[in-house]
Amino acid sequence: MGRVISIANQKGGVGKTTTCINLAACLAEAGKTVLAIDSDPQGNTSSGLGIDKDKLSKTLYQLLLGEAYVEQVIHKTVVPNLSVIPANVNLAGAEIELINIERREYILKQIIDNAKYLYDFILIDCPPSLSLLTLNALTASDSVLVPIQCEYFALEGMTQLLHTISLVKKRLNPSLEMEGVVFTMFDARTNLSLQVIDEVKKHLPQDVYRSIIPRSIKLSEAPSHGLPITIYDRKSKGAEGYIALAEEVMERRKKYGRAT
Repeated sequence: MGRVISIANQKGGVGKTTTCINLAACLAEAGKTVLAIDSDPQGNTSSGLGIDKDKLSKTLYQLLLGEAYVEQVIHKTVVPNLSVIPANVNLAGAEIELINIERREYILKQIIDNAKYLYDFILIDCPPSLSLLTLNALTASDSVLVPIQCEYFALEGMTQLLHTISLVKKRLNPSLEMEGVVFTMFDARTNLSLQVIDEVKKHLPQDVYRSIIPRSIKLSEAPSHGLPITIYDRKSKGAEGYIALAEEVMERRKKYGRAT
């Protein structure tokens, strides 16, 4: 049965979507069957994997509202073994339309539970807010992966995010755990990046990945071409970083006996 990982951080611009796209692609290239779920109304994971989100009649929005079946919204990508459930701006309306639905926090979980057996990994790109969409993702997940940018305000918002994870674990999803923290946008030329890493490790000594994602122009360019970094420029430092992260994610699954 597949492992479901939410990629979340309420702070925007930390490399959350970039991590979802490229971790999913690297896991798929390693031979794992992977489903990426775009739970952000911006739809950047969708377009970053080559999906023309604005021309779709059925997306995660219709799926959550019960207006489509899973089979109707899953799209194959340019990466073998990697599929995506896309999103577009319509998903923003789900917050309002689901507000009066009973057990609304469990809607995505019910959908994923019926599809988990088809995949080794299901990665959910959460919106940069602690919204109903994020709660649905956390309730449906086995664990949470948190990208943190190597900048001065790296820990900003982390306290609230960890508090939310704790509440979800207590009230909605007792099995939810921290998958880990991954550092993004690392600049080896500055002392600040190293200082940020040291500071975060003091506050979050558990589950910090060894793999560090560097700041990279190629990583920034790849989504505009609808390609993961391993296809856009496999020899780049960004590709090396995400390949290493995927290996570490798989390594942890084996070490702790978690499902792959």
